[in-house]
Amino acid sequence: MKKIGVLTSGGDAPGMNACIRAIVRTGIYYGLKVYGVMDGYNGLIKNKFIPMGSSSVSNIIQRGGTILKTARSKEFFTKQGRQKAYENIIKHGLDGLVVIGGNGTFTGADVFINEFDFPIIGAPGTIDNDLYGTDLTIGYDTAINTVVEAVDKIRDTADSHDRLFFIEVMGRDAGFIALRSGIAVGAEDILVPETVTYIDELIEILERGFRKNKKSGIIIVAEGDDAGGAFDVARKVKEKFDYLETRVTILGHIQRGGSPSAYDRIIASTMGYAAVKALLEGRRGEMVGIINKDVAFTPFEKAIKHHKDIKRELLEMARVLSS
Repeated sequence: MKKIGVLTSGGDAPGMNACIRAIVRTGIYYGLKVYGVMDGYNGLIKNKFIPMGSSSVSNIIQRGGTILKTARSKEFFTKQGRQKAYENIIKHGLDGLVVIGGNGTFTGADVFINEFDFPIIGAPGTIDNDLYGTDLTIGYDTAINTVVEAVDKIRDTADSHDRLFFIEVMGRDAGFIALRSGIAVGAEDILVPETVTYIDELIEILERGFRKNKKSGIIIVAEGDDAGGAFDVARKVKEKFDYLETRVTILGHIQRGGSPSAYDRIIASTMGYAAVKALLEGRRGEMVGIINKDVAFTPFEKAIKHHKDIKRELLEMARVLSS
């Protein structure tokens, strides 16, 4: 193996740059030429390959987003698009590829490997932390800290005005951000897609708290909760719990940005290093992850298809501690 490429795909996540840095510098250390591919899979199709040296990844470990840019490519999910991508890979003489992204990224990589038998290793970059085969994904820790910082500020206003705030966080299909951030901010309740939300039960929790002289409250709502987003939940609660002033805050894309936490920088660096080593060892079609603090590898198919569930006991703990 003499030349490898690296790209980022799907939603950006804090720590992607740290992972790119590790891939480039590890590759160079082992005598490889490393190419960055701009704009994800679109860059493979449109021939956006750039040579990367050690200096090209200087001073990026602390930066959010991705210097290689990212995009979701509909064309890559066509046979013709993947054929173009493969032809460009061969044109540049690449012997392997590291892709940083989430479920969609690895789905595309898995199809590509089956068609062209080309070595690809994945690094999990997604704030949702919903990939099977790793305890934490790149960006998740930073996203939680971003939510906690924002909610702590909102709590000041809630207490000052005796208001009930419904705060929507990212998590269309998974409630990992909501669960961990909700525990960290001492939320009165946490609503996630993995469990059924009963509005009457939520109101009972709120009434129990206010009987104990609570004057304000924070409800964390994952955007994919079955009762709807924060606006829908707030409306339903207000219909039956109308004597408290309510407000809704959608945190949105601020959860994606920002300088990565120390932990995200460390795991991103570890995964980037391990991904290059894996290619050199002849591995392919696997996602590098960290399980119980050790590097682990999971086939793309398993990482994509297996469901990673939240810890239900943490939801129960959160309710006990908020009572």
